[in-house]
Amino acid sequence: MVRSRLLPATVLALVFGSAAFVTLTSVDLIAQRGASGPPEHAKVTPINNLPNPFETIRNFGPLPTGRRWGSVSAIHVDIDGKSIWAGDRCGTNSCAGSDVDPIVKLDATGKVVKMFGAGQIIWPHGMDVDKQGNVWVVDARVATADELKKFPNAAGKGNTVLKFSPEGKLLMTLGTAGKAGNPEQGAFTEPNDVLIAPDGSIFVAEAHNAQFLDAPGPEAIGRISKFTPQGKFIKSWGSWGYGPSQFRGPHSFAMDSRGRLFVADRGNRRIQIFDQEGKLLDTWYQFSRISGLYIDRNDVLYAIDSESDDNYNPGWRKGLRVGSAKTGEVWYFTPEHVSKQPSGMGGYGSMGEGVTADAQGNVFAGEVGPIQGVTKFALKLKR
Repeated sequence: MVRSRLLPATVLALVFGSAAFVTLTSVDLIAQRGASGPPEHAKVTPINNLPNPFETIRNFGPLPTGRRWGSVSAIHVDIDGKSIWAGDRCGTNSCAGSDVDPIVKLDATGKVVKMFGAGQIIWPHGMDVDKQGNVWVVDARVATADELKKFPNAAGKGNTVLKFSPEGKLLMTLGTAGKAGNPEQGAFTEPNDVLIAPDGSIFVAEAHNAQFLDAPGPEAIGRISKFTPQGKFIKSWGSWGYGPSQFRGPHSFAMDSRGRLFVADRGNRRIQIFDQEGKLLDTWYQFSRISGLYIDRNDVLYAIDSESDDNYNPGWRKGLRVGSAKTGEVWYFTPEHVSKQPSGMGGYGSMGEGVTADAQGNVFAGEVGPIQGVTKFALKLKR
């Protein structure tokens, strides 16, 4: 029998979407909101026992005196292949009302070398660095009612993609700050991540809370949008659901050397692979319920799972899985950190949500749960 801790959002049975259902081995399962998934996933044997080539180094990159890291999901290597950019949620899990700089650059030793963005971002979530070194940050939500009551100046921010120069100058804003809507009309609803293709095309994924839905409704959005390098809308594709080219929380992007767009469809426990016009090319379940995704110049794929438990991904452990973006083979598994409370919605231990890697193959994770800040996984064993 599989049981999980009860939360306020807990429901007593899985509510199955019209496009798919989940086959369970126990009718005694106590399921949480959003615990359903595609039936294809149940056919994949969990990958929890592979070599771990990394040494875990917690608390990488201490912040200046008097400041501590909060939740970090936005993280990306710089164009120098050594430095790391991270989006800190201002010492807690929100930058509403904060006057600290949420965007932080660390050198290879973990020393802070640049900070910017104070007062411009509510909830940094996804990040990319383009060929010119510009830093793109997704501000994934607007301020809550409680935040607005405490911090009225938080109004008019969020639901945007912000392009900063390497020095921190705001160069472009996609979306309508403080509003939710459709990209074709110039707005986003809970954007998760941004990716800049080699030709400068911009891809944006929506929507964050759709992963917690088990049936269609007004908030059931699953969408990828493409823009020109200048920010002009080109097209959107996808919808909410369990089927091909449908999404339940497209949470992270990566692109391989062939220009294929990899989408971490977190609620559906899979990667969907597209060409840059939205044609579905393949679907992979073997990398688990992925929060963060990164592919390096050698087509090594890094997939980090911060949320798996017996409800959201039965049989799978939280952790970092590393493999090939060419073949889909999984080579390595780094297990979750030991923590008093789990990250995500339950299960055991904690693991980062954002992931990137430097040119030497060292991996960096942005932590969002009871363990916060940045973790470095130093490479000990090369394939």
